[in-house]
Formats: sequence, C-alpha cells, structure tokens
Amino acid sequence: MNHLAIDIGASFGSPFSEITSVGGLVSTIVNLALVVAGLIFLVMFVVGGIGIISGAGSDSPEKAAKGKQAITTAVIGFVVVFAAYWIVKLIEVITGISILG
Repeated sequence: MNHLAIDIGASFGSPFSEITSVGGLVSTIVNLALVVAGLIFLVMFVVGGIGIISGAGSDSPEKAAKGKQAITTAVIGFVVVFAAYWIVKLIEVITGISILG
C-alpha cells in the first residue's frame, strides 16, 4: 500500500513541486507569466506581420497600419513585462531580500 503514493513533481520536474510557501507560489506565477507573455508576443508579432503583408498586397493602408500597430503594441507590452521582471530582480539585489525565490 505504501507504493501507491508517488511524488510526481520530483519525478518529472514539475514547476509546481517547488511551491512550499507564498514566495514559491509568486515565483512560479511570475515565471509562467513570462512564458505566456512571450507566447502572446510571438502570436501578435506574426499576426501583425501578416496584417502588414496583406495590407500591402491589397493596396489597403488601413490593414498595414493595423498590422504596424499590432507589432508596436506587442513590442511595448513585452518590454513592459520584461522590464518589470528585471526591476524586481534589481530590487532583490539591492535589498538582499528574495522576492521571487
């Protein structure tokens, strides 16, 4: 009966296995948020590029402008998320307090 309980997090390297405190939970959420932000950035960048290409092919400056706006928004959003992460890391170094684990 003792062999039925297996620590899956330790066996498979789950990011949820390191959640033992509030700091671990915040660290996991921030890391997952960075991955999601990167994926959203990639999708918006591709969609914006397709919008620019389709706008140039159909002589529609509105489509091209929307594509440029999508790319600009994606870049600004990703820079904000990336800068926020590194500002928190900088605060950790300056204060010596581990915020993100």
